[in-house]
Amino acid sequence: MALFTAGYAAPYLLPTVVGRLDAHLPLSPAQAGLAGSALLLGSAAAGFTLASRLPRRGPRPLARLGLLLAVIGYGSAAASTLLPLVVAGAVVGGFGSGTATAVAAAGIAGHRDPHRTSALGLLSVSATAGALYLTLPRLGGGHGLPFAALALVAAAAWPATGRLGGPARAERAVRASGRLPYPRAGVVLAGGLMLWSLAQNALWGVSGRIGAEQAGLSEVTLGVVFAAALGAGLLGVTAASALGARLGRAVPIGAGTALIACCVVAASCARGLGGFAAGEILWNALYPVVLSYVIGLAAALDPRGRWAVLAGSASSLGVACGPVTGSLLAEAAGFPGMGLVLAGLLLAVAGPMTAVALHAGGRPLTPGSVRRRGGAPAAVVAAGAGAPSGAVPRVGSPELEVAQIPVRRLRPVRRAPLRVLLLSPASARELVRGRRRS
Repeated sequence: MALFTAGYAAPYLLPTVVGRLDAHLPLSPAQAGLAGSALLLGSAAAGFTLASRLPRRGPRPLARLGLLLAVIGYGSAAASTLLPLVVAGAVVGGFGSGTATAVAAAGIAGHRDPHRTSALGLLSVSATAGALYLTLPRLGGGHGLPFAALALVAAAAWPATGRLGGPARAERAVRASGRLPYPRAGVVLAGGLMLWSLAQNALWGVSGRIGAEQAGLSEVTLGVVFAAALGAGLLGVTAASALGARLGRAVPIGAGTALIACCVVAASCARGLGGFAAGEILWNALYPVVLSYVIGLAAALDPRGRWAVLAGSASSLGVACGPVTGSLLAEAAGFPGMGLVLAGLLLAVAGPMTAVALHAGGRPLTPGSVRRRGGAPAAVVAAGAGAPSGAVPRVGSPELEVAQIPVRRLRPVRRAPLRVLLLSPASARELVRGRRRS
């Protein structure tokens, strides 16, 4: 949870990072969005780089490396006023955040209940970001405060890395590694999640400008609105954790994405405090709910966490392209036109992601599927909310996934042939006479 919070804090603080870069450095809005995209591109690059190396290196060394890079990078960006150093520090810090996120994603996928674990991680991130949105406007101006906050969050997560596994555990993980299961479904999910995240963060990256320029709100009022929106996200994730997999994954992902598209249009067209706050709060209440189900779906595709890391990296790539995309769309078509384009993109990706949830999110256990996977069912792991204590879940229900472990074929045991001794007729008559006498 600590690594998840340290890794996801940068995307959550993106509006204030981009806004302060625009206000306090010689950058245009599009250039500030590009700097924010560079930070998140570093995060995406870390995930793609480490997806295949996590089992070999072990979680503890990589987690500590990521946190160290985040502290150094964000700390340098906060302490410097030279634009090249600020951008370079943001990229290095983003790589560190992506490393922490990759380790956390692999750990969540290996957990007994990945959906609930990811929901708890999103609760932690939302609470941390909400507290920072309430605190940072009252500490003064300058571009360095958001970067300093990200560095402090990464430093606070360092003690938790002592509970992670080391290289000895990693060697066993290498021996257990194999091919990626569900390759087509995983690629579709990763591509859809990239576009889904791009649309979300295109609006999130310019939300501060919408509130300030179109709705006429001050920075303090914007901070309160964003904190309230993240608080609504806490309530949404709590409800999703309680609901679990009762509705499966397809309904929350498909219907939730359609509702988010409506909220994007409402927030981008708002001209006052009421409309802007309503759109942002409802949108932020739905966004982490759908994201928790998507993370759980990616974790269920591969219990070793490789699809979770790759899907998270694709999401980071979409997040990275979000700020510059939102800035360019806002300059070309205005805030309302940008909202309509992003809503259409969300509706376009809702179908494929829902299809993946229906196709691979809860496949029933059949002998044919076991033979195709080349393994034997070693454990049935809850990928949704899990089963109540003492209850046995129904095989094939959406909350179940099968962890496949290759089984070594054993040589058949040769048994001696069964020999039956038959009595001769004379011996049989003597045996009967003896029984009658007794």
